[in-house]
Parts: sequence; structure tokens; C-alpha cells
Amino acid sequence: MARRFRRLALGAAVLGALAWGVPYYADADSDALWRIISQQCVPGQQQGNPSPCAEVDRAHDSAVLKSREGALQYLLLPLRKVEGIESPQLLLPDAPAYWRQAWQARRFLDQKRGQALPPQAVSLTINSRLGRSQNQLHIHISCVDPTVRQQIDDVADSLPRSWRELPMELKKHGYWARRVDADAAGDPQGDPFRLLADELPDARDDMGSYGMALLPAKFADGDGFVLLATRANLLRGNRASAEELQDHDCKVLPR
Repeated sequence: MARRFRRLALGAAVLGALAWGVPYYADADSDALWRIISQQCVPGQQQGNPSPCAEVDRAHDSAVLKSREGALQYLLLPLRKVEGIESPQLLLPDAPAYWRQAWQARRFLDQKRGQALPPQAVSLTINSRLGRSQNQLHIHISCVDPTVRQQIDDVADSLPRSWRELPMELKKHGYWARRVDADAAGDPQGDPFRLLADELPDARDDMGSYGMALLPAKFADGDGFVLLATRANLLRGNRASAEELQDHDCKVLPR
């Protein structure tokens, strides 16, 4: 009876959160994000109000949702059911450019703060299958950890346009990195999912084990991005949760 009561209480909490438009997601409910998108944001947008999402962009198959963690963290999510980085849908020729959409969605951080964030303060991350709590693809849009920012700045000009293992660890975990150029609009050239699958050996067959991050960078010959990838290794305590490279308290911002 007590166990049944706890299940009913949890269900009531989730439904209550959805009813009030509160983003509720936790390990106990790995489909909560998908239900928010499919049961609230999309139907609401059809009625002129995408709440609790900040935006529903049907043309680009994406929504932007304020995360419950951090004053300035937002999530970019597909409108279709896409479980995570391991989804074969992401490697199809006509797959939406979710990373590009996430980079453009940093404007919501600007709006929330009331002034523009320096691009160098922003980062995008996605966690591996082992490093996430939700089974709906979501790219974290948040501030970069200041120490990580400095580490990447120190090696940026040495990075090629192909993958190489970094000479140092980030947050005590090993990462591969490559340079990604910016296009005329300042967006990343090339799709990070395909760059990982096509160019890092063995990645295509085990995409779910990888976490990824994208950081803007200033190179000697122009602006661009550094793309990072780490592979889960439980023996080394690495769940490939690339979100570890972010700081949701945004200490990188000037005070």
C-alpha cells in the first residue's frame, strides 16, 4: 500500500508540474522532457502560446526551454521524438541542424540577463546515454566553466581541422578536440554529430557513449569554434557528461 501511495504521489507531482507549466524532469521520469514538448509546448504554440517553452520553431523542428538549473541555462530540443546522441535520425542527410539552432538560441540568455553575453562566455553541450537523465535529445545552452575556457584558449591555435586528443584533461577527463570554422553568419560550419561519426575512429558504431561540447574560439586567423568529445569509461569514472564543462552559475561573466 505504501509503495502504491508513493507511485501515486510521484505521478501527481509530475502531472501537477506539467499543469502549472513547470519543467519537471528527474531520473525517476526519463520522458518528462518529451511530455513537456509534445503535450504542452507544441499544442500551446498552435494556440499562440508555447509556454513553458520560450520558443517553438516548427520550421526547424526545435523548441527552446528554460532549464530548472541555473539562472541562464536553456535547452534546445527537437519537436519529434529523438532519444539522444545515439539516434540514427541525427545522421540522416536531411537532419535538422540542431547545434546551429542551439547556438542561435543563445539570444534567450541575453534576454534573460538583460544584456548580451560575450560569445566567449557561452557553450553548448550534450551528454552521453550514460551521462543523462532524459531520453529526449537536448543541447544545453549555458555559460562555460572559466577554467575550461582558459584551457581551451591556451591550445586553440594548435588545434587542426581534424580530431586530436588534448594534451590535458578537462574536469579530470580526457577529451578529443578539433577546430570548426564559422560561416558568414557566425554559425559553426559542418554538423557536429556528423563530424564525430564520420571522423573520429569507431564513434559511428557507439555514438551513445559520447558526450560533446562546442565552444566559440578566437584563432589567429579568425573566429570559429572548438568541438570537444569525450567517451564514457566507467572504470575511470567518466560518464561522458560533457555538461561538466559548463558553469550554470556563470562565474565567467564580469560582475
